[in-house]
Amino acid sequence: MPSGFFALLDDISYLLDDVATAAKITTKKTAVILGDDLAVGAKKTLGVSSSREIPIIIAIIKGSLLNKLIILPLIFLLKYFIPWIISPLLIIGGTYLSFEGVENVIDFLKHKEKKSAPKSEKEKIKSAILTDFILSLEIVIISLASVQDKPFLVQVASTTVAALFATAGVYGTVALIIRMDDIGLFLVEKFDGFLEKFGMFLIKLLPKTIKFLSVIGTAAMILVGGGIYLHRIPLFHNLTMINIPLVSELLLGLTAGFFIFFLISMIKHSIK
Repeated sequence: MPSGFFALLDDISYLLDDVATAAKITTKKTAVILGDDLAVGAKKTLGVSSSREIPIIIAIIKGSLLNKLIILPLIFLLKYFIPWIISPLLIIGGTYLSFEGVENVIDFLKHKEKKSAPKSEKEKIKSAILTDFILSLEIVIISLASVQDKPFLVQVASTTVAALFATAGVYGTVALIIRMDDIGLFLVEKFDGFLEKFGMFLIKLLPKTIKFLSVIGTAAMILVGGGIYLHRIPLFHNLTMINIPLVSELLLGLTAGFFIFFLISMIKHSIK
């Protein structure tokens, strides 16, 4: 009996070790997407009163966790019963990411910001949760695909850990970023000299930080989209540009994104 018990503990220990190792892989694979998720979360709190920033973040976190609660079982069931569907879903998601990234680039080149009527707090939260759903879907599928050689139980556990880590990491960082100007204002009001100057620096740094995150997020979408094409479509599988996969991913992401962008533009033009 004791030997059986310790054997069980050994099995659990090995399983946890496998999960930890796999979780590191999945987190690394999906880290590039988190830049976009981070930028979206931070943007949604702009233009609201300081007292409403944290409640908005909490509401988005709840929505994000609900997204994971829907997405994780759905993808695990598909992986178990229809495993071949993961690659097509990944390619569709990669196409969407490439398109979104290219659309951001085109808007920037045209010096045009997407103008719309001011959104209410509920609309901002709803929009953030919808974006989170799409990005969460990508995170889960990419995480699962990165550990497909592991036992199914390890795949499930490591993907779940990566998804929850993404929520905690992204929105915890967002909460710190959006409080940057409040911390700066506190330093300006309470101190003189270096701390006062540092406070002013933090206040000025907030919009630049969010803009920087937007750039990183856009680059991430294009690279992830291109990477999916590179590794999931046999035609591109062995494609490398001067032995630098990053260049291939960038070119494929841009090509796919521009193609979808112009295709949608032509459809819209023909409808008018």
